[in-house]
Amino acid sequence: MEIYWLLGLPLTGSIFLGLWGYRKYAPEINALFSFVTLLAAAFLTYRIIDQGSVIIGAGWFFIDPFNVFLVTLTAFVAFTTALFSRPYMRIEAEHGKLNTKRLRLYHSSYQIFIGAMLLALTTNNMGILWVAMEAATLATVLLVSLYRTPASLEAAWKYFILCGVGIALALFGTILLYFAAEKVLGSGGNALLWTQLNGVKTQLEPTVMQLAFVFLLVGYGTKVGLAPLHSWLPDAHAEGPTPVSAVLSGLLLNVALYAVIRSKVLVDGALGNDMAGGLMMGFGLFSVVLGAFLLKRQTDVKRMFAYSSIEHMGLVTFAFGMGGPVANFAALLHMTLHSLTKSAIFYAVGHATQKTGTQLMTDIRGLIKTNPTLGWGLMLGTVAILGIPPFGVFASEFLIITTAMHEHPWATPFLLLALGVAFASIFGKVQPMVFGETELPRLPYQPALTPVFLHLGLVLMLGLYIPPYLAVWYRQAAQLLGG
Repeated sequence: MEIYWLLGLPLTGSIFLGLWGYRKYAPEINALFSFVTLLAAAFLTYRIIDQGSVIIGAGWFFIDPFNVFLVTLTAFVAFTTALFSRPYMRIEAEHGKLNTKRLRLYHSSYQIFIGAMLLALTTNNMGILWVAMEAATLATVLLVSLYRTPASLEAAWKYFILCGVGIALALFGTILLYFAAEKVLGSGGNALLWTQLNGVKTQLEPTVMQLAFVFLLVGYGTKVGLAPLHSWLPDAHAEGPTPVSAVLSGLLLNVALYAVIRSKVLVDGALGNDMAGGLMMGFGLFSVVLGAFLLKRQTDVKRMFAYSSIEHMGLVTFAFGMGGPVANFAALLHMTLHSLTKSAIFYAVGHATQKTGTQLMTDIRGLIKTNPTLGWGLMLGTVAILGIPPFGVFASEFLIITTAMHEHPWATPFLLLALGVAFASIFGKVQPMVFGETELPRLPYQPALTPVFLHLGLVLMLGLYIPPYLAVWYRQAAQLLGG
């Protein structure tokens, strides 16, 4: 029953908050729905760890250690973001940026967005996966355009057009996948069930599968933010509310990459070579390098960390493209750490920009004086995302780079150069934001910083010690991906 609670709660929450989401306690109700969804994810995770992979609902849902890991991560970050958004969105309303109708739209769309991502992660049907990704896209368009300023409307329109084109390409890839499966499994809904496809992947037509993966990679890769399909991502992060930036960067990119990886497993079996992995490595490496070099040009703090997300998702894509137990393990670990760290950074950045009334880094100074906990939260988050030990990002990046040195030494200089440029660019811009001189008074309110330090505490723990059950979980998921 956990799967029905997991998917039913966000749907119920979106309807309820669509009716009542403008009232005084709507933020608390939004957080409550997110918390109960997290509990459902935890119970589902316990069942999978105890019993192994399961097929539910006449084959419509499939849960294994790979996707249940992402389900748990998604539900956790969705809950902490809901906690963060409680005071943040109230202050936005006090500043006149939002009215009651837009607050209701925010709370309702937030639950739809979370529900669509959870559906994409748990469905066994590649067609429903595409539908869920489209639903998440539409919900995000409403969230990005929430402020209704010319810049936010332009960002939402750009996001809608580019991701709409991408999702259309992914649909064509899904149709080609069905075309290849129909010859083996026959017509009907079973031809798009991933478990059925995985069982006969060696019998699927290689040429069709090869073409299908190109469309699926480009289509879903647009939503991952892989270069050169990334241009929507910085605008959406910069112009939407900060809680939306947190879940976009920390969750949606993971879900889109999940769709690519599920497709890669099928294509690898059909082709018997690493064509899919080679394409992912190419797109991933290009994203790492381009994202790193574009960081230096940024003046908007949210845009800067958006380009950082492009860089890190490129690194994860590159690792999954390499394949193998170590690279897959490192990629899964990096997905976890990036989601936790980047969302924590956006929480801190959100309060900083509310305080100063600007997102320009040159106008944000001395956070350590105006609110020491906020300043330290942003600084520690920056240190963590830059891969400085003992934070866990160092461990995952170290595993990825050493694997690349062993298996693809030609790529190692590009990775090291990109990581070095990213380090210099981000640290050089954040350091004066935190420790620079300022004449601004202390913050008149206490920001919601519990989610910041909760996330960073987990990232620090994973850098020092990975609990045995969690390490086994990662290894099981890595083995399922093959390579």
